[in-house]
Amino acid sequence: MKYHVFPRGPMCSMRRALLLWLVPLFLAVGVLGAGVSYWSYAHMVSTFMDDQMLQLASTAADNKNIQPMPQNAERVLKKGAYVVQTYDGGALRVSSWPELRLGLQDGEGFHDVESGGHSWRVYTLPSATPGSAVQVAQSEGFRSKLAAERAGSAILPILLLLPLSMLALWGVARAMSAALQDIGRRTLQQDEHSIAELPLDNVPAEIAPLVRAFNTLLRRLRDAFATQRRFVQDAAHELRTPIAALGLQLENMRQDVNCAAAAHRYAQLEAGVKRAQRLVEQMLRLSRQEAARDQGPSVVDLQVQLRDSINTLIGLADQRGIDLGLVGPAPGATPLTLRCAQGDLRSLVDNLIDNALRYTPEGGMVDVRLLQEQGRVAVEVVDTGPGIPQELLPRVFDRFFRVPGIGGSGSGLGLAIAQAAAQRAGLLLTLRNRQDRSGLIARIEPAT
Repeated sequence: MKYHVFPRGPMCSMRRALLLWLVPLFLAVGVLGAGVSYWSYAHMVSTFMDDQMLQLASTAADNKNIQPMPQNAERVLKKGAYVVQTYDGGALRVSSWPELRLGLQDGEGFHDVESGGHSWRVYTLPSATPGSAVQVAQSEGFRSKLAAERAGSAILPILLLLPLSMLALWGVARAMSAALQDIGRRTLQQDEHSIAELPLDNVPAEIAPLVRAFNTLLRRLRDAFATQRRFVQDAAHELRTPIAALGLQLENMRQDVNCAAAAHRYAQLEAGVKRAQRLVEQMLRLSRQEAARDQGPSVVDLQVQLRDSINTLIGLADQRGIDLGLVGPAPGATPLTLRCAQGDLRSLVDNLIDNALRYTPEGGMVDVRLLQEQGRVAVEVVDTGPGIPQELLPRVFDRFFRVPGIGGSGSGLGLAIAQAAAQRAGLLLTLRNRQDRSGLIARIEPAT
């Protein structure tokens, strides 16, 4: 199994992974740098001080008449002053700080000695006379303090730059994450009506292959939808002519139907042909809507638009004896307008009224209401039909879906066409059953 740098669950994020791996690395580098700096400066200070002690001891051995400068505890312990001791015959003869009792160390060279509760670095330089020597001592505490100060001065810029580096890392990780989220937002904006390839501008080189793969998939989807629309349109065109001819032949045969049984079968056949004609018409309308480009939004006078739709379908309402009317503001009131694509709004309203007329029983009523509620306009198409069972309301916008047990000559495309037109126009279409009696209320309002 391959090892992944991304943690599982909610922490699976490129930004979090970068921070999770690089921030500890930065901290480890900072700690390591501090340790190396301290060791380096401690070694440098020790080497420098040892050389000073060696030279001082050599000078004192060559000039025995020189008396070392007296020192005190503060200068020795806090300021690192050297303590020079001269031994003769194994006994201490001269000392720049008599309080220090180290004793003569064996052999020439450097020694680490504990005395008086302090650690000392001691260099012993014997002379030719046995028991005679010059000895130089320095506080180890001062050396450690000096090394820490020098290392701290070198580490301080690193410690100051470390949080700035982590802040810059967080900003870079956030910018990378924002670039990926922008690609995701552009991908989500694609739908079956507007499929466009994602631009490769400012896309990181590591993500570019993924974006190209997305574009390839989007091209295939676009071609598939175009093929589907062409098929539906071509099939509807091919079916329209023979079905129209079949309808004409049925009209010509009407006078030849004499018996009651044949008249009943003839009526069933005629109803089936009319339903096929309506299905073909709606398939053509749907394919044309999907193939057409979105119209630009404009300010639409809703009262004028609704009257035009009612006038177009008043003939169908008269044939079925249905009372179709507009319920809106009083004459002379301020016109209610809506900014949307006028063609899509007309298609939406026409399909809702047509659907209500076909499912409302003869002698029923269909009201088109123009409302203004809390500064927002809305249109409702209210019928006195059978309504829709509550559990089937989410499915009525599916293509070719028809509610079982409800009559009418519908094809199951009217509400699908209306929903597509509403989405293109930026409107929200909802359906609910009436509470006062049987019937359905289709409501149109701005989506935002």
